[in-house]
Amino acid sequence: MTTATILTISDTRTLTSDKSGQTIAATLVAAGLTVSQRLVVPDDIVAIQSAFLQLEQTAPDLIITNGGTGIARRDVTFNALEPLLPVTIPGFGEQFRQISFAEIGTHALASRALAGFNVREQLCFVLPGSTNACQTALQQLILPELKHLLFERRK
Repeated sequence: MTTATILTISDTRTLTSDKSGQTIAATLVAAGLTVSQRLVVPDDIVAIQSAFLQLEQTAPDLIITNGGTGIARRDVTFNALEPLLPVTIPGFGEQFRQISFAEIGTHALASRALAGFNVREQLCFVLPGSTNACQTALQQLILPELKHLLFERRK
């Protein structure tokens, strides 16, 4: 069984009020995955990296983060996590922005969504905090390609 963890990056959300994290968890469970842990941390590079590394230690197959992928000064998720993903999957961010462009227009250009594998060979997706954006990424990109990406990296 594939296991996943979820990290929400937000200065304003808690586990209880984190609609995007709840949506990600429910969607993964409905697809047959096990969600072993959810965390919420503030928009702070050290807090993000610390929580991400903590989740790595629990040995999930998949780590999904949401929040802080825009270009505002407080959006530091990309800066925090890109160095922790030595193998990136550029096509994910490109395709996500293309799908988002069809949904929300040119605002999609500000997204720094990304995907890759960390040093423990865990598949990682770095998503925006918007619940709709998370749902789009899960339904149109992550779930259809998840097994293939894990298989390819593990062979």
